[in-house]
Amino acid sequence: MTTLDVVRVDDPADERLADYNSLTDVVLRSKHEPAKGLYIAESSTVIRRALAAGHRPRSFLMAPKWLDSMSDLIAETGAPVYVAEEPLLKEITGFHLHRGALAAMHRPPLPGVHELLAGARGGAGARRVVILEDIVDHTNVGAGMRACAALGVDVVLFTPSCADPLYRRAVRVSMGTVFQVPWTRIDPWPAGIQALHEHGFEVAALALEDDSISLDDLVTDPPDKLALVLGTEGDGLKARTIAECDMTVRIPMTGGVDSLNVASAVAVAAWATRVPAGES
Repeated sequence: MTTLDVVRVDDPADERLADYNSLTDVVLRSKHEPAKGLYIAESSTVIRRALAAGHRPRSFLMAPKWLDSMSDLIAETGAPVYVAEEPLLKEITGFHLHRGALAAMHRPPLPGVHELLAGARGGAGARRVVILEDIVDHTNVGAGMRACAALGVDVVLFTPSCADPLYRRAVRVSMGTVFQVPWTRIDPWPAGIQALHEHGFEVAALALEDDSISLDDLVTDPPDKLALVLGTEGDGLKARTIAECDMTVRIPMTGGVDSLNVASAVAVAAWATRVPAGES
């Protein structure tokens, strides 16, 4: 029977806790975590999904009251479990840890775009792709990933300037679905759109252009392989991105509203263009 490697800590400066220091500093962590090859998983649900996806933990951090309920999950990993009282946990991380536990996880290497497009659907190849351009809000990234997981998107691609999908807040908002939907960075951008064309995709930019077609019109005869490109709510997609796409599409709206939050737009467009049930 595997035993837990439990280490009780009482010093916030303990060097073994360096992975968990100042988790609320977004700028610091966004540079610190990828450079160290790690990300932070928060809550038992997210940790379970990360482990189920094959990700390896470096360590765990939690209050004593969570140890019993998490023991079955972490016993087989062999990673150390750091346990501290809740006031100390807040001092270490910068926030009140009320979702059970944290885990410092090894960041897996990113696959290539061609690899993901070809390998989706059990090797049959992707048919629905979402590309997010320069989304810097981690909440929107996480919510967008959750929508993609729920609505049958095969692959999600992030441009180089997008926020880190494995940042703690993005992972938490996604409810761990960031481990469920295959994703990677598409670079260079927007020249990387050529990779979609090589795999037979038609690429649609969601933008309010004069020549844009309605999403209603697109779904009457959707392409077999479709990639949807979405940008920020304020600035929208870059002009050169739109120029690289095959078409421009707008979501029809009423009430004088001309745009949606990007995560909402992902959900609407992904649902409308989803591959019908039963199709491979």
